[in-house]
Amino acid sequence: MNHEIVDAISYLIRERHIEKQAFQEIIETVFLSILKKKYGNADNFDVIFNLEKGDIEIYQEKEIVEDGAVENPVMQIALSDARKVDPDFEVGEEFVEIVDYRTFGRRLVTAAKQNLAQKIKEVEKDNVYREFTDRVGEIIMGDIHQVNRHEIRINVDKTEVVMPREEAIYSERYRRGDTVRAIIKQVERTNKEPKIIVSRADVSFVRRLFELEVPEIFDSIVEIKKIVREPGDRTKIAVESNDKRIDPVGACVGLKGVRIQAVVRELNNEKVDIIHWTNDRSLLIHRALSPVTPLELIPDEENKRIIAVIPDDQMSMAIGRKGQNIRLASQVVGVDIAPIKESEFYEEEELKLDDIEGLTPVIKEKLKAAGYTSAEQVLDAGKDKLMEIPGIGEATAQKIVETLAVYYEE
Repeated sequence: MNHEIVDAISYLIRERHIEKQAFQEIIETVFLSILKKKYGNADNFDVIFNLEKGDIEIYQEKEIVEDGAVENPVMQIALSDARKVDPDFEVGEEFVEIVDYRTFGRRLVTAAKQNLAQKIKEVEKDNVYREFTDRVGEIIMGDIHQVNRHEIRINVDKTEVVMPREEAIYSERYRRGDTVRAIIKQVERTNKEPKIIVSRADVSFVRRLFELEVPEIFDSIVEIKKIVREPGDRTKIAVESNDKRIDPVGACVGLKGVRIQAVVRELNNEKVDIIHWTNDRSLLIHRALSPVTPLELIPDEENKRIIAVIPDDQMSMAIGRKGQNIRLASQVVGVDIAPIKESEFYEEEELKLDDIEGLTPVIKEKLKAAGYTSAEQVLDAGKDKLMEIPGIGEATAQKIVETLAVYYEE
């Protein structure tokens, strides 16, 4: 039974990579507590785990006293008993006795095993927590061993990690036995095992994939300025080069698209847009919306947004599936982009007759009665057409044209 304890410790040192020093401290604590229970005091005991010998050694230090003067057999030994070991011993010297823990009795040994197992488990938990805390941001690969509606549990080497459903890509199907890659997002202490949370949906997963696939990013020649993502559908990544000789977009795409294709394959064919970063907001909007080309960008300070006038035939492309493209472009730029069709925008921009100063209400009513609603329509009609309206002569028509023309001067 006692060799089982030693064998278990040796196995854990080899397989769990727990430091020998840590075990020494555990064993000392466990056995000293048992010695205290047995003897009432453990101040004069030393416990050593000897891995080479494969044993636990307990040493008890006693003071040598005259025969018949032993008051505390835990702390003292009679001179005659000490001289049975070494005839040169004298009173007052220190005597070290080896204690055989196998004589403690079944109850104490069982308690030692249970206490030892608990302490070892705590060390294992601490080691796992420290190891994976140091690995946050690292991409791991593991085998799925359990799938339920709330999470996917993955074995990485001999440690279980968890991918909550919100950290998974919604369009992917996960099956037991599948091999999957994910990034270590965070590590949480719990009453049981440390909870290691991994993710395939986080933007850091995309960032790390690009660092692995694009040496220029790994070496900080190309810098990722912004990543925005709707996992499973679309990602936009804005990059900038710290070396004018290097095209950041080209570096990310790679020769014949080999680098970007590797990332897209890992993301299960999620669409990835590479954008050349710039501090010029207007230019960045154009790049973020590419291949759509906005005709005009109009600041709307009141609503804290940018109105983008889009050609009618490019509107659906600008908005994207379920509005993803325009949302992600807005996140890249850091301001809400409000797209509007070219036809709708310029129609809204028509100058209404009621907004014209310089025309009397009577003239406005006569123009409206003749079917004119905007200044542009009146100017397009021209002086001669206006003179056909009852009550409007040449002089009045000329005045109307001159008044409206002022609003369209460059």
